[in-house]
This record gives sequence, structure tokens and C-alpha cells, in this order.
Amino acid sequence: MKNKFIRNTIILSCVAAFCLFVPTILIKFDIILDAYIAQLLTLSGVNAIMALSVNMICGITGQLSLGQAGFMAIGAYATVLLTEAGCPLFISVIIAAIITAFFGFLIGFPVLKLEGDYLAIVTLAFGEIIFKVLVNLKSLTGGPNGKQFVTMLCLDPTLAYFVITAVLIVLVVLVQNFIRSTYGRSILAVREDEIAANSSGIPIFKYKMIGFVIASFIAGIGGALYVMLIGFVKPDQASFTKSIDYLIYVVLGGMGSTTGAVLAAFVLTILQEVLRFLKDFRLLVYPVILVIVMLFRPQGLLGTKEASFVKTFDWLKAGGLKTLFSKKSKQTESSEKEAE
Repeated sequence: MKNKFIRNTIILSCVAAFCLFVPTILIKFDIILDAYIAQLLTLSGVNAIMALSVNMICGITGQLSLGQAGFMAIGAYATVLLTEAGCPLFISVIIAAIITAFFGFLIGFPVLKLEGDYLAIVTLAFGEIIFKVLVNLKSLTGGPNGKQFVTMLCLDPTLAYFVITAVLIVLVVLVQNFIRSTYGRSILAVREDEIAANSSGIPIFKYKMIGFVIASFIAGIGGALYVMLIGFVKPDQASFTKSIDYLIYVVLGGMGSTTGAVLAAFVLTILQEVLRFLKDFRLLVYPVILVIVMLFRPQGLLGTKEASFVKTFDWLKAGGLKTLFSKKSKQTESSEKEAE
């Protein structure tokens, strides 16, 4: 058992190192990946972090939230204001995430007593409140024009990719380990059946609150990284449409699937940029894809399952590709014989 754990850890560490260092080197020396592609991948990483946040509250905790963009905006503005006050950037990001989690804690008390449509409506209202507050607090937020915030991540695409991808990998590892912990399994029990969980002695409100606060904390980190990457933040970042975008990533990838949410965030972010030649019509891509997925695979691409690099490695080691191609060749031969 111990040897298996060490082996799996080595495989996952190699995959993480490959995803982190290989693109960083290619971006640094402008090989295949130029600054434009680097920024696209980095923005996809930020969206993936927000997808993790939405998946934590919607997929894992089982509560429909439509206001995660509001928490992202709190994290972004808090980072800017703390840095302007003289706080070191790294410390500003951590404090901004904690502040965002605190707001999640305060809002969670009245919100998490509701369920279903009522919960969604209240979280939607929260996002709109954040948007209006940011627009009217011109002395702190810059009003509708937003605030500028220039950092090294804006100027250096190599550093931006490395930092944001490293944070994404760390968050994925922490979320996956949390789900497998006692707290995570209790939250999953609440998601599956609140009555059964309550009868088993699991305090439902407590674990809903834990999931909500963790989701807020992750959103705060996403907002901090966003403003560091883009170098600018506006109140529009807390808008309802942004929250829906992040929710679509989770629905497409699979509610409750961490790897599915991350994969969908990368695919849809890159797809929207590839379809830029369609101009405003590219905004129709998200709803069309969502309708197709809901019709033919309502559980999402991965459902509640996770993509396993360890199983993929074992499959390749066992000659999976060779077996796959041999089956295809046999099918081709048999179809040719039937045609004759």
C-alpha cells in the first residue's frame, strides 16, 4: 500500500512538473508558445481557479450559487487596496483571500438556511449588491472606470504562467485531498441526502458553511490573480454574466468533478478566443454548447468522476495504445471483407 502511494505520488508529481515547467520554458524562449498564447493559457488558469470555486459550492457542497463573481471582485479590489496601502504583494493576496472568505462566512449565515431556487436568487442578489457598491464607492474603487494595478505578472508572460499555473496545481491538490478527508466526505454526504446525513449525526449547516467559506477563499485568490494578470479591474467583474460563465465551466465539465471543471475552463476559454473571427456571435457558443450537453450528457463531460493520470499511465504501460490500434485495424479489415 505504501509503495503504491509513493508510485502514484511520483506519477502525479511528474505530470504537474511537466504542465508547469515545459510550457514555461517554451514561453521563455518563444518556442511555439508566444506571449499571446501564454496570456491565453494563463487566463484559462485563472478561469480554472474560479471553476474550482464554483465546483466547491455547487458540485461538492450541492448548493446553487450565482454570485461567485462577486467574491472574485472582492478579492481583486482587496488586493489592489492592500498593495496601495504598502502591504507586500504576496501578503496582500493572502489577506485578500481571507477577507473574501470572511465575507463568505458573513453571507453564509442567512443564505445557507435557504435551498434550491431561493438560495440561487439570494446569491444572485448578493452579486448585484457587490456590483452596485463597487460602482458607487468611487474613492476606493474608482467607480465604473475601475482601478489600474500594474504588476510583474502583467509585464512578464513567463512569470505569469508559472505563478498562476503553480497556484492552480496547488489548489487542485488541496481540494482533492480535502474531498477525501473526513470533512470532505461529510460534505458529500450532505450533498447526496441531507436527511440521511442529519440522521447520521452530521451537522448540515456547519458543513455547508465550510464548503461556502472554502469556495469564497478560492474565489478571492482567483480575483487577486486576475487583477495581477490583467492589470486592471472594474465593477463589471462582479456582474451576473461572469458568475454564469464560471457556472457553465462546472456544468460542462461535470458537477462535482474537479478535473472536469478545470478541463472545461481551459477548453471554453481557448475556444472563445479561437472563434474571435465571429465577433459578437461567438458569445452564442457557450449557450449552444450548454444546450447540447444538457440534451445528450446532462451529467457533464466527466460527471462526478475524475480524470486519473495514474490509470492512464497504467493503461499505456499495459500496451493500451497497441491494443487500441490493433482493434481498429481488425475492424477495418472486417469491414473491407464485408464490403467485398
